[in-house]
Amino acid sequence: MRENPFRQDNEEIRELVQQFQNLKAGRGHSFLEEEAFEKIIDYFDDVEDLPQALEAAEMGIEQYPYSSALLIKKADLLIATRHYNEALEILNHAELLDSNDINLYILKTDVYLALDQQEKAVELLENALQLFEGQERIELLFELADVYDDYEEFDKIFDCLRLILEQDPANEEALYKICFWTDFTGRNEESITLHQQIIEENPYSELAWFNLAAGFQGLKLYEKAIDAYKYAVAIDEKFDYAYRNMGDAYIRLRKYKDAIEVLEKVLELSRPEDVIYEAIGHCYDRMKNYAQARFYYRKASHLSQGDSKLYYKIACTYINEGQWSMAVKQLESAMQIHRLQPEYNLAMGECKMQLGDYKEAIQYFSNVVRQRPRNISSWEALIRCLYQGEFYEEALEQVKAAIKITESKPIFLYYLSAIYLELGKTKESLLQLEAALTASPKLLKKLIHLNPAILRHPLVIDVIAHHKKKN
Repeated sequence: MRENPFRQDNEEIRELVQQFQNLKAGRGHSFLEEEAFEKIIDYFDDVEDLPQALEAAEMGIEQYPYSSALLIKKADLLIATRHYNEALEILNHAELLDSNDINLYILKTDVYLALDQQEKAVELLENALQLFEGQERIELLFELADVYDDYEEFDKIFDCLRLILEQDPANEEALYKICFWTDFTGRNEESITLHQQIIEENPYSELAWFNLAAGFQGLKLYEKAIDAYKYAVAIDEKFDYAYRNMGDAYIRLRKYKDAIEVLEKVLELSRPEDVIYEAIGHCYDRMKNYAQARFYYRKASHLSQGDSKLYYKIACTYINEGQWSMAVKQLESAMQIHRLQPEYNLAMGECKMQLGDYKEAIQYFSNVVRQRPRNISSWEALIRCLYQGEFYEEALEQVKAAIKITESKPIFLYYLSAIYLELGKTKESLLQLEAALTASPKLLKKLIHLNPAILRHPLVIDVIAHHKKKN
C-alpha cells in the first residue's frame, strides 16, 4: 500500500463515498469529518455527478454550519448549475466566516461576470489585491486580467501582466500572454523596458528575449529584433516561433537568403505549415528564382487547397517568365474558387492579351472595371487591350468613360490622343496630346509604351518638341 499511494487514495475515497451513502440512507451511525465532506464533494464533481455533489455539500453544511470551505464548494456547484444569485448569497455568508480564502473572490468574480456586472468584478478584485501577497496575489492579477479582457479594457490587461512579471519575472504564463497583448495594444516601448529588466535578473530566459525581440519588431527595429531572437534560439535551439519571427524580420529587411535559412529551420522543428512554405516561396520570388518560388507555393497549396491566392502567386511566377499559357492554367484554378477577384481577372486579361485572345482579354478587364470603377489601372488595362486589339471605336467610348469617372486623369488624355490618331482624327489627337503634356509631361512614356511607333509621326514630334521648348 505504501508503494502505491494512488491505489490507497482510491480505496479511501471509495470508503468515504460508502459512508456518505450510509449516512444518506440512515444506516449505521456514520460520522464524517469536515475534510471528508470536502473530498466527497470533489469526487462527485470530478465524475460530473453534480446533484450528489450538491447533496454532499448541503449535508456537510448541516453538520458544519460555520465551515466557509464547504459553503464555498456549494457556491461553486451552484455557479456550475447557473444559480448565480443563490451562489452570491452563500459566498457573502462565507466571507463573514473567513475573508482570507482566495476562492471566495474568484467565485464572486465568476458570478458578477455571469450577471454582466463587470464593474463589480473589477472593484472586488482590485480591493482583494490589497489582502493577498505572493502566489495568491498573482492568481488574482490573472483573474483581473481576464475580467478586463471580458470588459475590453485591453490596456489594463497589459498592466496586470506587467505587475505579475515585476513580482515574478519567471512566470511563464505571464510571459506568453504579455507578448500577445503588447502587439495588440502597441505598448512596445514599455514591453522592451520591462523585458530588459527581466533579462538583467535572468539572462537565460528565452521567453524574455523573445518578447524583447517582438517589442523591437513592433517598432520596426528589425536588426535589434533579429539580435534578440538569436539570443532566444541560443538558449533554446528548438524555439520555432523565434525562428519564425526572425524570418519575418529578415523579409522586412529584404534579406531573403537569411529568411529562407531560418524559415527552413522552422520546418525542421515543427509540422509543415502552408504559411511557412508560402513565405519561403515569397523569398525566392523576390530573388527572381521563379522555379523555386513555384516549388514552395505548390507545397503551400497542397496544405491549403482552398487558398486561391497561392494559385495566383504561382501564375505570377509564370507571368514574370512570359509563360502565359502556364499562367492561365493556374489562374483558372484560382478563379474556380474566387471567380470575380479583381487581381485574378487583371492577370488573366494580361495573359489572354499576350496570347492574342483580345476578345477574352477584354471580358476579363471589363470584370475588373465593374468591380473597381474608380481604379485607374483597371481602366488603363481595358483601354490598352482595346487599342492593341484594334477595337478603336470601343476604345474611344471606354476612354471617354474613364476620363469622366476618374476626373480627367492625364493618362487617359494620352490614350485618347493615341485613339484619335488611329481613327484619323489628327487635329483632335494633337489637341489632346497638348492637354496631356500640360497636365503631366512625365506620363508621356505611357503613350510611347502603348505604341512606340507613334514617335515616327511628324506632327506628334512637333507637339512634343514645342512643349519641351516652351517649358
